[in-house]
Amino acid sequence: MPDQISRRDTLRMGLAATSLLALLPEGSIPALAQGDTDVPFTDLPKNFNPGGAPGAASRQLDIRKIDGMLTPKDQFFTTQHFTKPEIDPAKYRLKFTGMVNKPTEFTLADLKAMKSTEVVHGFECSGNSPRAIQGLASCGRFTGVPLNRVLKQMGVNAKAREVVFFGYDHGSGDVAFRQQTYKLDQQFGRSITLENAMKPEPMLSYAMNGEPLTLNQGFPVRLVMPGWYGVANVKWLAEVHLQEERYVGNYQTRWYRTIRGVGGTGKDDDPETQWVENEVTHMQLKSVIARVRKTGGAHQVLGFVLNDGTPVKSVEVQIDNGPWQKATLDSANSQFSWKLFTYRWEGALPGEHTLVSRVTDANGVVQPTAAELSRKKTFLEDNSQFPRKVMIG
Repeated sequence: MPDQISRRDTLRMGLAATSLLALLPEGSIPALAQGDTDVPFTDLPKNFNPGGAPGAASRQLDIRKIDGMLTPKDQFFTTQHFTKPEIDPAKYRLKFTGMVNKPTEFTLADLKAMKSTEVVHGFECSGNSPRAIQGLASCGRFTGVPLNRVLKQMGVNAKAREVVFFGYDHGSGDVAFRQQTYKLDQQFGRSITLENAMKPEPMLSYAMNGEPLTLNQGFPVRLVMPGWYGVANVKWLAEVHLQEERYVGNYQTRWYRTIRGVGGTGKDDDPETQWVENEVTHMQLKSVIARVRKTGGAHQVLGFVLNDGTPVKSVEVQIDNGPWQKATLDSANSQFSWKLFTYRWEGALPGEHTLVSRVTDANGVVQPTAAELSRKKTFLEDNSQFPRKVMIG
């Protein structure tokens, strides 16, 4: 406890993010040395710009520039459905409503006065694939208050089953009903079960990488759901509402769904095929090659893994349909961070080469190929293996 209080107080005094980075264990990713050169991917669109235009609503991370565990705030991916709300921190209020014994409003100062905790959380937008560079993903060290502690403090009605999180962001959106489309003013909202809300991981976060959240990352307070896709990590948090019935908001029951065919012969027109619809929640197991770098007489392949926090058993890299070769997982990886890996590629011959990675977790789940995901008919949650092409001179 003394250590946690000390860290929190130090953050209040304005500890720089660079100082916080020093708290991370040294990993296996070597810094760019003199003479090292990055090998460009040849399968990117011409003049590809992952950052987008200045002021763009959505920004991808240029994963080719990853050089450590934490993503700098000015590179962290961002996307949202509505305009980013400008909130005066002095006037900020987070409401807890519905089936709680003591409905309460918290100021930002109230939350910062509580005992804090930290988690390194790597996550992606569920729509990150197919993307030219898989850039709707990042990793940060988040500081805040465990949600379950606040709920226990207020007391929860025994009939409560669902916890709904509303952001301050809202706007007009289309809602389809019986072949008709209606424009409605909507507040962004997502929900989880009370059972999930009472787990130790969900956090009311007000800082990332040792600094206050940026506007892009949900200032002044956002929900952090380690192991879940980005949509569950509600930004600009305005209200936490407990209720007995299921929440059926647009971004819970309509937008973020995955449809897959199961059974039968594998053909869509097979009458034995059953179509299954699921909510987008925990991240699917996925690995991505982010960069290839010529270093000395070899090439270093760098990538990352995203998943739900299940321990990773192994990551492998394949060159030109050759044998799968074991990669090295970084020593700085933690349960909910992205898991960085490297592979030393020896004896690369001149010409174009195809590289791909795959990850296996401790439960024996293996990252699927695109062919193995062919019966998934929605673009969300695409965790297929992601081949990259490079030209060796």
